[in-house]
Amino acid sequence: MDENFYCMEIIFVLIVISLIVALIFLFAFIWAVRSGQYEDDYSPSVRILFDDEPHTNNQKEKSNPKSTPSNEARDVLLRQ
Repeated sequence: MDENFYCMEIIFVLIVISLIVALIFLFAFIWAVRSGQYEDDYSPSVRILFDDEPHTNNQKEKSNPKSTPSNEARDVLLRQ
């Protein structure tokens, strides 16, 4: 047999394998969308703006419940 024939066989095998891998990733993506993995795309981006509550037993100093992340950021910038 000709040497080019074996090269073409390899290309066909690689194309089939790449299509199988692509289908696996497509099904994994569809499963992730249907199971709700992409539902909340807003809160992770603003989570960094909220302060964590201190883990102390003394709760005399509580933050203002009406404060918003934008007001807290403004206060920090004004203090500088």
